[in-house]
Amino acid sequence: MPKIFVQGHELECDRGANLRQVLMQHGVVLYNGNAQWINCHGIGTCGTCAVQVEGEVSEANWRDRTRRSLPPHTPDRHRRLACQTQVLGDVSVTKFDGFWGQGDTILWKPES
Repeated sequence: MPKIFVQGHELECDRGANLRQVLMQHGVVLYNGNAQWINCHGIGTCGTCAVQVEGEVSEANWRDRTRRSLPPHTPDRHRRLACQTQVLGDVSVTKFDGFWGQGDTILWKPES
């Protein structure tokens, strides 16, 4: 079973599990500020669940690529939409500041 390293925790999930769903099921606060109430609930249109993911995950689908190509995101950042990402192997997740998680300041990382 793949492991997700996030906020000092090691979570296990099935291969192919949706990253957003696994994080939320384990109480990880994925959204910054009011984005916890104002988000698309996992359909890939808002971009507020953007995180940096290192490890084996699915290729970015068209929703992920399209949303991250629009402001305030930029396609050259190493971010993914958690709601559009499948966990295929062990991964480490980092969250950044900004309403959409588009900032430069780390809010939490795998080990904290």
